[in-house]
Amino acid sequence: MSEDLKRQFGVWTATALIIGQVIAVGIFLTPAGMAKGVQSPFWLFVIWIVIGLATLCGALSYSELSARYPKAGGPFVFLREAYGDGLAFLYGWVVLLVVDPGLTAIFGVGFASYFSFIVPLSSSAQTAVAIVVVIAVGAVNMFGARVGASALTLLTVLKIGVLVFLVAFGFFGGFGDWDNFSPFFSEPPEWTGALIAGSIGAYFAFAGWWDVTRIAGEVKDPQRTLPIALSAGVGLITVLYVLTSAVFIYLVPIANVKDDTTFAAQAGEALFGPAGGAVFAAIVVISVLGTLFAYLMSGPRVYFAMAREGLFFRAFGRPHEKFGTPYLAILVQIVLACVLIASGSFGQIISYFFMIAILFPAAAVLGLFWLRKRQHEGYRTPLFPLVPIVYILITIGVCVMIFLQDPVQNLVGVGIVLVGIPVYYLIFRRSND
Repeated sequence: MSEDLKRQFGVWTATALIIGQVIAVGIFLTPAGMAKGVQSPFWLFVIWIVIGLATLCGALSYSELSARYPKAGGPFVFLREAYGDGLAFLYGWVVLLVVDPGLTAIFGVGFASYFSFIVPLSSSAQTAVAIVVVIAVGAVNMFGARVGASALTLLTVLKIGVLVFLVAFGFFGGFGDWDNFSPFFSEPPEWTGALIAGSIGAYFAFAGWWDVTRIAGEVKDPQRTLPIALSAGVGLITVLYVLTSAVFIYLVPIANVKDDTTFAAQAGEALFGPAGGAVFAAIVVISVLGTLFAYLMSGPRVYFAMAREGLFFRAFGRPHEKFGTPYLAILVQIVLACVLIASGSFGQIISYFFMIAILFPAAAVLGLFWLRKRQHEGYRTPLFPLVPIVYILITIGVCVMIFLQDPVQNLVGVGIVLVGIPVYYLIFRRSND
């Protein structure tokens, strides 16, 4: 039996993973806060496009990294190649224990809470539904990579189709008012706060695009497939974000925006009448389910890669004999996510680690500067070094904004990451010596 994962995913699956993972509930919530802050359609679109272009710069840089090292694990592999085992372990430490199970818990609970708008559920029933859906989606990914990929692709196509329908139906159905875009170029009432809030919101909405490289070890012709998937995925996400924000403004004047949740409900009511809230809830359920499939497909590949390199328990680096999936790595993410759902403590935990979660991918892009000294005949980042520099600088800027919003919270996150240092030296580095 081969100890490697089978190369079986093509461009469609890789692109679906990016879109499925990035576009979740945020597209229905983020535009409200951004629009309310900048008070201008023009500046709202500018923020989306600028962060979209910065994300594309990161994606182009990651295309070269994944072409150089087309292995399972993505950022873990890139960090290990650039900086060694220590930093790679810290990345794996934080995504294994906090980020991946925490986000899985958030989307599981998000699925249940929006599902309860369609079928009323008590609080305990919502918790049970969240746990069941995480286990079910994880089991599909555990017992068949192609089955999970097919489900993800179908849900992503459905997600894109629904968003395109909302945009077309909203504009061509005449349910809104073009005067809602006036004044188009108005100046935000408070420049600094508006730009900070808008940039953080937009960056958060794009976060997770880098995780497609976690399945690089299962992608066919990765030197061609991953650059196409990364560029196409980020480009399509940017277009969808701009168009969806535009139709929301067309349906609901910015001045009438109360908060994130009611904004989506207001848009739904404008489109579908009194049933609008339930219709939007159904749309969000589909979107979140696709995101769950993406996270439970990509996340475990990091722990699998860690185990293969002796930086996690060896058993997690062996594929299932029959299904060829990293089943134990998937199982550990399911278990941790379910524990967090049952405890109800995941939301605050995740907020401690957003800055950390985006710094690691930026560190991998920075590593490209010295990894380029190694011979490589495949894909190379265009306009190097400008492209990675743009991504790194904008990421640093966003991290500074996040830190200044709540320094104590972010320092706690950094402290928990640093706890991984003695774990690495006492357990995993020693076992590799």
